[in-house]
Amino acid sequence: MILFPAIDLKDGACVRLKLGDMNAATVYNADPAGQAKAFEDAGFEWLHVVDLNGAFAGESVNGAAIKAILAATTNPVQLGGGIRTMADIERWLEKGLARVILGTVAVRDPDLVKEACRRFPGRIAVGIDARGGKVAVEGWAEASELGAIELARKFEGAGVAAIIYTDIDRDGVLAGINWDSTLALANAVDIPVIASGGLASMADVERMTRPDAARLAGAISGRALYDGRIEPKEALAVLGGEKSAP
Repeated sequence: MILFPAIDLKDGACVRLKLGDMNAATVYNADPAGQAKAFEDAGFEWLHVVDLNGAFAGESVNGAAIKAILAATTNPVQLGGGIRTMADIERWLEKGLARVILGTVAVRDPDLVKEACRRFPGRIAVGIDARGGKVAVEGWAEASELGAIELARKFEGAGVAAIIYTDIDRDGVLAGINWDSTLALANAVDIPVIASGGLASMADVERMTRPDAARLAGAISGRALYDGRIEPKEALAVLGGEKSAP
């Protein structure tokens, strides 16, 4: 079970949003590269990065900060936000990302995702962000009619490395993971699922060790780490210090 610390980038800074609202951003660190190194020094083995501006713009916006992060850490990095074309995918993987996360394009053009999986085995993840069970796209600004499980099943057998599942209604509000919907998704597909949105306390970390959560590959934590509600060494010890990637 892997715990992924999150760096969400807005205007070059490390922030956390509340319920995906770009106008409700809390700046935690103006030096994302320094934050990446701090997470590595704390013992984390992976890093989850999102270009928030890029997610809305449909193209990379925080490129300079992302490159600085890649230069600052030896940890593998997964990146989402504004990656919509094969050229985008190739460019970022060539810059040293371990994998890219495709969200909006997974809804708009699933064939592109499948082709990317063929061309870059093990380096393509799908981001499924849902509000009320329905998938949201374009930086969560638009709702689709697709259900989360329905979308995930489109990629069974395609070679997707992982699904990052975010319950938007839990994101950034420290309300705890939506275990019902997260585990329902994990049990519905063979693709490894990483939980995102709501990891709020050590109690949530300990909840991840229960037998019914064994199908999860890991979880992403943001605000709770920055606020000190989750202590890295303790959390990593609870989860067993797993180093392998899903």
